[in-house]
Amino acid sequence: MPGILEACVNSAVSATEAQAGGADRIELCGNMQEGGCTPGAGTILFTRQRLKIPVMVMIRPRGADFCYSEDEFLVMEDDIRFVKEAGADGVVFGILKPDGTVDIERMGRLAEIARPLSLICHRAFDMCSDPFKSIDDLIQLGFNRLLTSGQEDSAEKGAGLIRDLIRHANNRITVMPGHGIKEHNLKKVMELTGAAEFHIYLTKQVPSVMKFTRNGVSMGKPGLSEYETLVVDRERIQRAKEILMKSR
Repeated sequence: MPGILEACVNSAVSATEAQAGGADRIELCGNMQEGGCTPGAGTILFTRQRLKIPVMVMIRPRGADFCYSEDEFLVMEDDIRFVKEAGADGVVFGILKPDGTVDIERMGRLAEIARPLSLICHRAFDMCSDPFKSIDDLIQLGFNRLLTSGQEDSAEKGAGLIRDLIRHANNRITVMPGHGIKEHNLKKVMELTGAAEFHIYLTKQVPSVMKFTRNGVSMGKPGLSEYETLVVDRERIQRAKEILMKSR
């Protein structure tokens, strides 16, 4: 059977483009400049109403590390309740303790709120201290899927650990390579890991329709253009899907 292609998307527009390109499901995020955070309520509702494919929603209150304060944790609880009510198919989250171990108590509390939605642990896993102990913790908590780059800067570099994690998991949890997977190396990551599901983020820059522009004023991080929007590229998604289909 052909593998599963999950598209990471940064907006409602990107979500519809990913579906049009043939993605099997999406991970819906906001604030991709910080690696992805919880998207806005309107984006979640719009996306769930427009898409026919499964929608997994990122639950991450901020960028940086994955050790959260009590207030941040309460926000995560409320976000999961909203996402569940909105009709999402799954939630994507991860919490670590200061020593780099999985915060089993807190992740268990969020899992109980989320059920029966799919439970996915994101790349907080790539910052944990012991990958094999951590994947066993996720299995114990009943997680369905793990997104990982194999604790490297790309899934291709971390392919060896990903392959070992898949063997260790022995079908108890789905291990999904993600980060740095593009059209040019998707087949290689498939061959190196033996994975069946893949997480991709394939985008293009779309110019603004603004005629009047004001230079020298920044609304975000310096160096980011105010007059371009990053959008998922449906044609790149199509090419990745074709590669996946042909390789199975």
